[in-house]
Amino acid sequence: MSSNPANLWVLLGLGLAGILIITKRLKKAVREDFGAFVAKLQLLPPPQPAPPKAPHPLTGLTFAVSDIFDIEGYVTGFGHPDWAKTHDAASRTSSVVSALVEGGATCIGKTVVDELAYSINGENKHYGTPTNPAVPARVPGGSSSGAAVAVAANLVDFSLGVDTIGGVRLPAAFCGIIGFRPSYGIIPQVGNLPISASLDAVGWFAKDPSVMRRVGHMLLQLPFGVQRNPRQIIIADDCFQLLKIPVDRISQVVIKSAEKIFGRQFLKHENLEDIFLSKVPSLKQLHDKKMNGAVRTSSMRSLANIMQVLHRYEFRCNYAEWVNVEKPNLDHSISAQINENLEIQQSEIDIYKSIRNEMRAAINSLLKDDGILVIPTTACLPPKLGAKELLSEDYQISLFSLLSIATLSGCCQVTIPLGLYDKCPVSVSFIARHGGDRFLLDTMQSMYASLQEQADLYSKPKSLSNTDTRERSAEIAKEKGNQAFKNSQWQKAISQYTEAIKLNGNNATYYSNRAAAYLEFGSFLQAEADCAKAISLDKKNVKAYLRRGTAREMLGYYKEAIEDFQYALILEPNNRRAALSAERLRKVFP
Repeated sequence: MSSNPANLWVLLGLGLAGILIITKRLKKAVREDFGAFVAKLQLLPPPQPAPPKAPHPLTGLTFAVSDIFDIEGYVTGFGHPDWAKTHDAASRTSSVVSALVEGGATCIGKTVVDELAYSINGENKHYGTPTNPAVPARVPGGSSSGAAVAVAANLVDFSLGVDTIGGVRLPAAFCGIIGFRPSYGIIPQVGNLPISASLDAVGWFAKDPSVMRRVGHMLLQLPFGVQRNPRQIIIADDCFQLLKIPVDRISQVVIKSAEKIFGRQFLKHENLEDIFLSKVPSLKQLHDKKMNGAVRTSSMRSLANIMQVLHRYEFRCNYAEWVNVEKPNLDHSISAQINENLEIQQSEIDIYKSIRNEMRAAINSLLKDDGILVIPTTACLPPKLGAKELLSEDYQISLFSLLSIATLSGCCQVTIPLGLYDKCPVSVSFIARHGGDRFLLDTMQSMYASLQEQADLYSKPKSLSNTDTRERSAEIAKEKGNQAFKNSQWQKAISQYTEAIKLNGNNATYYSNRAAAYLEFGSFLQAEADCAKAISLDKKNVKAYLRRGTAREMLGYYKEAIEDFQYALILEPNNRRAALSAERLRKVFP
């Protein structure tokens, strides 16, 4: 009897050892797969052509596809086991997948998507949430979460997803890889499940910019052409104000990189809010009706709402009947949105379609054939797994305000990683006009190495020179001034801009911004002086001419004010504010 306790301890020890071994094996399996795949398979490319013909363009590359692309003989699971149970295996392979295999790449599996590819969080309670290799405690982003994780974990060279409301761009940003959403309608979608037909675009992920470009040339069926560099890089200042991390961590990386490669003269700053309200009349009417023009960036919020409504409306048209008949075990938030009483008239849908057409025309007019628009991909770092933040309206709106720009306009967008901030991936996005996909891919590849170099410098403050440190501090002070200005705190804004000028007195923007605050404060002489200084530093600073014109008008210097507004028109012939101000003053003071 005395040996029984000893035996029990031995058995218990063996049991614990067994559990530890099994746990280690399970962890190893998770580390190897990262939960990215729902099915492993193999689609092999055709034999290489005999010399002297060139080999297939994607030879040697492996890829995976989100489980919304058909592959012959496999059920397209759509992120939900009940969908897989109620649908037959595909009789044909998606045209996009076939084109990649014919091009020399090997498909090795299908990857996890969010339930019915509806969400953007990357979580799936049925198949498990793929582990974000860049930051495992945080969501990978969706809906093409598994495809992004497969690339980020080096399981494949590239992967396919569908980007409707951010399904490729967001997981690319959260996992720290490159993601591309092409121009709407440019890649056929035969053989993949529609989510929201007027918004869907086949997209792809990669880590290597050259792989990204090779895949793009294959999918877009681009003939050989000379690579073109941008002639204009436009920083969307108001979009960067949505960031919940220091603005300069992203914007200054792009600015320094662009200056190094192309020169300062190609850089320009714009507010998309102003452009959309002046160039998208249907949006302005809707914005004025619903928001009363009360809140800065409210038109961006309107775009976010429009995209959400279109996505939900078209998704319900496709799948509400299946949901009601099969009654699948859906995530509560998805079920609630599908079953919500969505009161929307056809006339409102028509207005949304008008807004999409006008947005595309506005962005095409802004960028033309050789312009790149720079925005943050996302306003925030990836949230923690299961965080309440994922379901909050503020979080959704902050994401969709940025993601809606390319989705609604149908323009192409590439997400580019810029290292880490607070141990989480950060990124920037470039947008080109609709149809400018080759140009955008070329720009991404030509700037990629420089962007990574600058991102590395900004992520290691100790390696910065004293001058760089002062410039960064000045930018931080400027951003604080911008926030104070946005909140109508004029004196605080003036104080912050003054601090920026003390740190870097050769930046025209700081003087111009302080002038704007002085105008609101009623200090017209100081505003005029600041604008004069800004113009002496930058002869093409349109905002400085406009603000000096306003200051001079308030001071009674009408002739000089007209001259300022006219010069602003020379620099920007389509500047409506300058034209109206000059015309108004000429009528009163001919």
